[in-house]
Amino acid sequence: QVWQIRLDMHLLNHDGNITDAASIAGIVALCHFRRPDVSVQGQEVTVYTPEERDPVPLSIHHMPICVSFAFFHQGTYLLVDPSEREERVMDGLLVIAMNKHREICTIQSSGVVMLVQDQILRCSKIAAVKVAEITELIQKALENDHKARKEGGKFGFAESIPNQKITTFKMESAAVDTNNVEEQAGEIIAKADPPSEIFVNPILHTPGTAQIGEGIENSWGDLEESEKEEAAEEEGESKAAAFACQKSETEDTSMMSKTKKDEPIVLSDSEEEEVVILEPQELPRRTR
Repeated sequence: QVWQIRLDMHLLNHDGNITDAASIAGIVALCHFRRPDVSVQGQEVTVYTPEERDPVPLSIHHMPICVSFAFFHQGTYLLVDPSEREERVMDGLLVIAMNKHREICTIQSSGVVMLVQDQILRCSKIAAVKVAEITELIQKALENDHKARKEGGKFGFAESIPNQKITTFKMESAAVDTNNVEEQAGEIIAKADPPSEIFVNPILHTPGTAQIGEGIENSWGDLEESEKEEAAEEEGESKAAAFACQKSETEDTSMMSKTKKDEPIVLSDSEEEEVVILEPQELPRRTR
């Protein structure tokens, strides 16, 4: 019988270099995990509860840590731990997984850049330094957690819940004095200015209209001198056009009267049509 361990990662915020962040989170989770203690006697296997025996950590001898390198301008520029914006414009990416003993576990290259031997060796030297620093931070964090557990203090996720550091913003509580509130309110109301007069009934100027409030005069009808000149010119042009049209109509009618003066008038045999004008009925006025 063997233990089957499954590790799921959920990304809460993506700001670039997910591979390095996920490798650190995965290694820390596996080093922090404790499995139930087990005893085997012949064919009988006994799994103890945490109350019966303390859980046992996993046997992890090495911590492979990923370090990413971004290349720009066909490998001319090198950048460690690229951000999300830098990943958008990079030409290629090189990921090296290494432990603190300078043992390379994985190398992955992607993109459209061709790397030479010297560039890979340079990246491996940088990765060795970064892996040593990250491994030291992980070991210190695990030691602090183990020490807090022994002392019975708060640790892990439980430490962040009461202070609301993860779920929401922290806000300091402010004390409010509620003594003599009615007296203070009476003094404020007495010192305040009296309210302005309010017209309950609207003012009716004409049937169908109403006014609420005093109203303000507008200056929409006032025109500037240039606008007045343009309006006068347009009015003169319209009058001249109307006069010319009227003159042409009188000339046409005079010509028609001359041509049809000698012609006999022929009456139509059709019956005269009656013209009926329908007047609208008076509707009752509605008052508002």
